[in-house]
Amino acid sequence: MSKKTNVTIFTLLVVFLAIPSSCEKDDDNNPTNGKTTALFNPNVSYGQMTDQDGNVYKTVTIGTQTWMAENLRTTKYNDGTVIPNVTANNEWAALTTGAYCNYKNTTYIDTIATYGRLYNWYAVNTGKLAPNGWHVPTDAEWRTLTTFLGGDIVSGGKLKETGTTHWLSPNTRATNETGFTALPGGNRDYDGTFLCIGSHGRWWSATEGDATEAWTRNMLTFDSNVYTSDNLKELGYSVRCVKD
Repeated sequence: MSKKTNVTIFTLLVVFLAIPSSCEKDDDNNPTNGKTTALFNPNVSYGQMTDQDGNVYKTVTIGTQTWMAENLRTTKYNDGTVIPNVTANNEWAALTTGAYCNYKNTTYIDTIATYGRLYNWYAVNTGKLAPNGWHVPTDAEWRTLTTFLGGDIVSGGKLKETGTTHWLSPNTRATNETGFTALPGGNRDYDGTFLCIGSHGRWWSATEGDATEAWTRNMLTFDSNVYTSDNLKELGYSVRCVKD
């Protein structure tokens, strides 16, 4: 065999090996994933988990708990059942069963990857919203987190993403030293309207307050607090999950 033929075969082999197999999973090209623009803490060691949609998330251990470091964006319960995506305001306002939406019903996957989706509490209350091995935190588990970080008055600053890329100015005292990277995903109000992206981050707990309300955690752009409140179950809030 000539030297020229050997070179040709070698070149073809290199080209063949450089082409990825169609059977390989490429998370960067997963259309349900998008590319988050969140600013994670480069000094924190993150883990990884995957939800029932195939979305991949960063995770972070804080104290004795391991949390998702991104907002949930699944469109299915962990038994594979599709969660209704309710876009019309009047339909959202009338719900008494689980549903999700995207802020202002966006279909832009990078926005969804960054801020996650909004869920009503009825979806949380199914007990099937979180990926297997994870769960929506109870009010007590949220309290464990903020207590470990020094209490409600200072813990928000340690949890929020830094800067004003996503939070509106002034994003007071945000250090994100925990790596939690809390983002201001806004909410969907009781009448179906969308509010407060950029200025408010609101997250459900799994704990019911009474027949009409459930407990939440809220962070604002102008201070370092984590606020506890009970809010109407039909509202659309972000969700973070904690490991079982």
